[in-house]
Amino acid sequence: MSLPSYEALNFIKTPVWLVSSVSEQVIFANLAATALMLNKSLNDMRNGVFSANAQHLLSMYVPDLKSELDIIEVWTVWRDQQETTLSCRLSLAHDENIGDVIIFEGIASQMPTGLKASRSANYQRKKQGFYARFFLTNSAPMLLIDTARDGQIVDANLAALNFYGYTHDAICSKHTWEINTLGRDILPIMNEVARLPGGHKPLNFVHRLADGSTRHVQTYAGPIEIYGDKLMLCIVHDITEQKRLEQELEHAAMRDSMTGLLNRRQFYRITEQTNPSHLPLQDQFSLLLVDTDHFKNINDVFGHLKGDEVLISLSRTLEACSRKDDFVFRWGGEEFVILLPRTQLDIAMQVAETIRAAVARIAIPGLPRFTVSIGVARHNPDESIDELFKRVDDALYRAKNDGRNKVLAA
Repeated sequence: MSLPSYEALNFIKTPVWLVSSVSEQVIFANLAATALMLNKSLNDMRNGVFSANAQHLLSMYVPDLKSELDIIEVWTVWRDQQETTLSCRLSLAHDENIGDVIIFEGIASQMPTGLKASRSANYQRKKQGFYARFFLTNSAPMLLIDTARDGQIVDANLAALNFYGYTHDAICSKHTWEINTLGRDILPIMNEVARLPGGHKPLNFVHRLADGSTRHVQTYAGPIEIYGDKLMLCIVHDITEQKRLEQELEHAAMRDSMTGLLNRRQFYRITEQTNPSHLPLQDQFSLLLVDTDHFKNINDVFGHLKGDEVLISLSRTLEACSRKDDFVFRWGGEEFVILLPRTQLDIAMQVAETIRAAVARIAIPGLPRFTVSIGVARHNPDESIDELFKRVDDALYRAKNDGRNKVLAA
C-alpha cells in the first residue's frame, strides 16, 4: 500500500516512526515519537537497556510482516525525564520512492483485564488436568513467573530444569533477572511484555545456566491465570546455533572475504546515515584513498598468490596505522579507503604520511618492497559522498602521475 502524507501523523497522539527496512534510516517520526526520542537514534532505542526484539536486522521482519504476523518490539525511550520502556507494534507499508517501510506504532500500556490479584506465594503445582499435562510433559523449557513478586520463578517444567541445569527447588528460589544477563534491567521489559496481547513474535535474550555458561534464547511470554493465580508463562527456545550462523552471515555481508576489512557496501551504509547522533562522522571528516603502486606487475611476475599476500599484509598495516575510531575498507582490487571521523585535513595528511612510510617498510619473503600512493580530502559542508570521492580520486591520480609513493590532498 502507499503511505499517506507523513505530516498527517502529527495530529495523532500515538508515537509513530517510519523506517526504511533496507537502510534502517528513520524516514519520519511524528511529534509524539520525537518527544520520546530526546537525542536517541533508532539503534539506541532498539538496543537500549530496556529493549528487546526478535530480529537484529529490520529486513528480516519483512517476510513475516507481509504474512501479517503480529510482531512487537520493546524499546528504551525517554519519558518523564527518565529512560523507560515502550512497546511498539510493527506493520509494513510501501513507498514508491523508498520501497518497503516498517511502521513502528507505540502501544499504550495497560494491564491485562480479567485476571485476579496474584497470590502465587501459595502456588502449588498440580499433576492432573490439562494444564498440568501440558506444562509437565512439554519438550520446550517453560517457566511460570510472578511479575508482582520481582519476577519470582514459581514453577519450571522438566525441560527447563534440564536446560538450565537446576533442581526444581533451586530454580524456584530464583528470579528471572538472576538467569537473564541483563540482570535487574530485565524487569521493565518483563513488566512491559506482561501487558502485551497474546500471539506476538517471541523476543531474544541471553540466559545464564547453572554452570555459568550463557545461551541465546528466544522467549515467548504472556499473562496467564492458573488456579486463581495471575502469572506469566514463559516458553524458552535455545537459538544459540541460529545466532552464531546469523552473526557469521552478517560478518560475511560486512567484510571483504580475503582481507577481513569492511567492504564497499559498509562504506555507503555508514556514510549515508542521516541521524547526526548516530553517525560517527558528525562535524568534519576526511577520506583517504590508498592505491598499491605497480600491483599489476606483482601479480604478473610473482603470481596472484603473492599478490594476495601483499593485499593482506597491506590491510594489516592500514589497520595498525589507523586510529581507534577510523574505518578501513577494501574498495576493490588493490584500492583501499580509510574514513577518518572528526578529522581536519592537516591531521588526515599526517595519518596518510604515516601509512605511506609504514607500507614502504613492509618486507614479504620472496617479494621486493612495494609502495602506495594516497589521495586525501576533507568533506565539505553539503558535499555528497560521490562528490567527495571524486575529489579524493583526483588527488590520488595526481599522486600516481607525480611518481607514486606520495601523499597529495585535494
